[in-house]
Amino acid sequence: MPISRPGLHETALRILGSLPRGRILDCPAGEGALTEKLLAAGFEVQGCDLYDELFRLDNVEIKKGDLSGILPYPRRSFDYITSLDGLEHIDSPPQAFREYARLLKPGGHLVISVPNIMNVEERLKWLFFGYTSHFKPLSNQFKAQIAYDTAGKNEISVHANPIGYNELRYYLELNHFEIQGVYRDRVKANQWLYWPVIALIRLAAALTPEKRRQDRWTKELSSDPVLLGGNTLIIHSILKK
Repeated sequence: MPISRPGLHETALRILGSLPRGRILDCPAGEGALTEKLLAAGFEVQGCDLYDELFRLDNVEIKKGDLSGILPYPRRSFDYITSLDGLEHIDSPPQAFREYARLLKPGGHLVISVPNIMNVEERLKWLFFGYTSHFKPLSNQFKAQIAYDTAGKNEISVHANPIGYNELRYYLELNHFEIQGVYRDRVKANQWLYWPVIALIRLAAALTPEKRRQDRWTKELSSDPVLLGGNTLIIHSILKK
């Protein structure tokens, strides 16, 4: 089964660590690795996942739910939501953002993550190959292998929706969230190889007129978490009161 990349859970815990303890929904919860860490940090945690039978913690309530649909909780149920490694797997990411807004209390915190398709390495892979590391062509042979490896639970492994910073910010703002911070899971060891390309991208950004930079989020798209990011882009936001 897929596991979260190094640094992802640690970053989420660092974001939430200084905040008051409260009720948190971990969705998708998977086997419960992040849920267990949130419990240890003092949060009251509930888990939700499309494949709730995979959840391994006996002392936490787990419900079956699909982020592409309506999750089995009443509105304004949670102070926090963590949704790591989920949006890229589902059919309807916009619906997930509507659910985040429905389930959080006003002023509630949301921590989401997706594969970073906008770092410099992935931009070059797209240029040369037409796809990125996390969103490869899904041939029949590849899909058959995934079905075999996951016992038919294809959603666990298939990355169906490539979502970058632009789309995340659009859907967050559309659903009345305000971004508090953008993070990367880790710094890549081979990052130095791309410095000439990074310098060109940032030079082009600096030469862009100010109004266009603001309209096109140029500063954000050339920031360290996005352009120099590791494998995962992590965003912390708050639902406006």
